Amino acid sequence: MTQHTVRIWDLPTRLFHWALAVCVVALVVTAKVGGNAMEWHFRFGYAVLALLVFRLAWGLVGGRWSRFSAFLYSPARLVRYLRGNPHPEDSVGHSPLGALSVFVLLAVLVAQVGTGLLSDDEIAFAGPLTRFVSNAVVGQATGYHKEIGQYLVLGLVGLHVLAIIFYVRLRRQQLIKPMLDGDKTLPSPAAPSRDDALSRAMALVVLALSAGVAWWVSSLAMAASF
Repeated sequence: MTQHTVRIWDLPTRLFHWALAVCVVALVVTAKVGGNAMEWHFRFGYAVLALLVFRLAWGLVGGRWSRFSAFLYSPARLVRYLRGNPHPEDSVGHSPLGALSVFVLLAVLVAQVGTGLLSDDEIAFAGPLTRFVSNAVVGQATGYHKEIGQYLVLGLVGLHVLAIIFYVRLRRQQLIKPMLDGDKTLPSPAAPSRDDALSRAMALVVLALSAGVAWWVSSLAMAASF
């Protein structure tokens, strides 16, 4: 059987994936350590904010299989996939179940970062947006961030890892290698994602703008201290 090697994940998407993984682990560690480590907790939080802004933008203009339109599946297609009757393209990029996990994880991370920006530990650290909302909102955001959000993130990350192990070991599917080199070996041809110098340059511009948004948000905390 002829095998086809296709570029599925462009370099910006791959770098986003691994950078986000590192930052989430760092956020968990610094939160558990506490104390002066909270300074780094905020820094990694701003890094995740920049990464999330980048991914939302890249989901509109990135490589074919990184765009949200490529894995925004209908409930009916998800049901067919779960029943063992997948569409031929379900194994190219994100499967319907994988796509659902991506959207849920992104939503939970957005909520976690957002509530972090509104949280106040009433000791030494407060998010840069706390001065724009009422004490009641700050209290609710802090409670969610500490009591609910962090466990949702940990649970979803754990499920993500278990799912990878299941599909790699039991289903014999390529998941890790394509996220390293970008290429997938497929039984039939598929349209590749654009991953040339121009698209990578565009990704740098999008990342710079995303970092600018995160920096601006962080500067609100510094402005409040004067």
